[in-house]
Amino acid sequence: MDSLAWILVGGMLMSGIAMVGSVTVLLPPATLERLLLPLVAIAAGTLLGGAFFHMLPEGIAAVGLQASGFWIAGGFTVFLAMEQFLRWHHSHHASKASQAPAPVTYLVLIGDALHNFLGGLAIGSTFLLDPTAGVIAWVAAAAHEVPQELGDFGVLVHGGWPRHKALWWNFLSAITFPLGGVVAWGVARQFAVGGLVLFGAGNFIYIAASDLIPEIKASSGPRESATHFLLFLAGLGLLAAVATVLGHTPES
Repeated sequence: MDSLAWILVGGMLMSGIAMVGSVTVLLPPATLERLLLPLVAIAAGTLLGGAFFHMLPEGIAAVGLQASGFWIAGGFTVFLAMEQFLRWHHSHHASKASQAPAPVTYLVLIGDALHNFLGGLAIGSTFLLDPTAGVIAWVAAAAHEVPQELGDFGVLVHGGWPRHKALWWNFLSAITFPLGGVVAWGVARQFAVGGLVLFGAGNFIYIAASDLIPEIKASSGPRESATHFLLFLAGLGLLAAVATVLGHTPES
């Protein structure tokens, strides 16, 4: 497949992950609570693994070491500003959703749409540099999306939305992911694609360090903390192992 096909297929598959939130209506609250934090721990590891072992080498090889820091810091800072403005954390406990007031549900959708657009921009740029690196970055992003979408759907339902409406609007907010990928493909000749990959790496690092890791650090006991740490290492190690097995050399 050419780069546009990879971007479109990956984008639509990522949008489909928004539908995973529907399983929250089938799970007892206690079961969802037990599953969510382990998923968050794995997501944190895969996001950092995708950034450190795949996106950073690709981006640095493309734009050079000196300019890389500006792109990474830019990606980190934009997500910080977006989260501060919307006052919404991308990762949360299921128990918090039941206490969310109705206005928060709109912030969830706006924040998720913006996040998905920027994510599509970054992953699309990675596909343009190299399809293998793009697939790895997609897997890392997908691992983060599963717990996020579970939580987002719960917020919408508990905030007063009918279940079918919550699922539909959650899916619509995810459509901005392939839109971002197409934008990345369209501007590839005018802008530094490697810079957008580094920008996306900054996004990944921010989400993992600011939103996900604090969640798993807040575990109530040593057993839970140890389990979440091991799951974090598993996610990180999985992406490191893929990089080693593929033996991928970034293009310069």
